[in-house]
Amino acid sequence: MERKSFEDMDCPVALALDQVGEWWSLLTLRDALEGSRRFEQFRESLDISTTMLKRRLYDLVEAGILSRHSISETSSRKEYWVPEKGRG
Repeated sequence: MERKSFEDMDCPVALALDQVGEWWSLLTLRDALEGSRRFEQFRESLDISTTMLKRRLYDLVEAGILSRHSISETSSRKEYWVPEKGRG
């Protein structure tokens, strides 16, 4: 079943649902707000497949709800943070 988009609506609730309306995305955002930062923390907490989690994190970063940062200059590992838009 195809999900309806609310992007053309002039309603903040509808616009927020358009960004995080999928339940894995909401649970991922919840974990980020509670302090999860690394991929493995999200995966263990949510008991979600690697593929599904990658997709959800990518979508949340693309929407500006999460931001992705390198842990250090020498590491390829990333952390996810909730910017102002995600907190709003």
